Amino acid sequence: MKLFKIEHSQWAYRFDLYFYGTAPWVLSVLIITCGPTNLRAELLSLAALGFVSWSLMEYVLHRFVLHGLAPFSRWHDEHHQRPTALICLPTAYSFGLIYLLVFLPSLGALGFWPAVALASGVLTGYAAYTLVHHATHHSKCMGHWFRRRKCHHALHHAMYKKFGAAGGYFGVTSNLWDRIFRTLVD
Repeated sequence: MKLFKIEHSQWAYRFDLYFYGTAPWVLSVLIITCGPTNLRAELLSLAALGFVSWSLMEYVLHRFVLHGLAPFSRWHDEHHQRPTALICLPTAYSFGLIYLLVFLPSLGALGFWPAVALASGVLTGYAAYTLVHHATHHSKCMGHWFRRRKCHHALHHAMYKKFGAAGGYFGVTSNLWDRIFRTLVD
């Protein structure tokens, strides 16, 4: 088996969805049941900060890494060529990146429980991204918010075909940063 494979079997792809659908809950229960009670407000605030921070991370990663930095842009281009293929970053890599880039620096700067809370918030944001992105390509429309997300992401794919990496509509779970950075292209 290859160490890195961008297209997954149905089993591996579903594992990723289940893992990210479950991991934030497990960390939340861990924080609530084992975390220090005197830090609950701080931990909740850090988890919320991590969750909100994810939307900016999502935008930056999608716009500048997946659409601008090789080899990631080549891998992401494969998704644009075959949008219903089971293509995603392997779970060990995505979780490892959150661990290395969020948890470990936070551990050094803030301590164990604050690092768990912040990483849990980012992980929750990534889980939302994973589930929403999957649903935009593989599910029927469900509700007004989801229809807007699906339409926004369809515009991203259409703009990619028309303009390439500079296409726009980079937010998957939110279009806030597309509005701020003026990447809602007409």
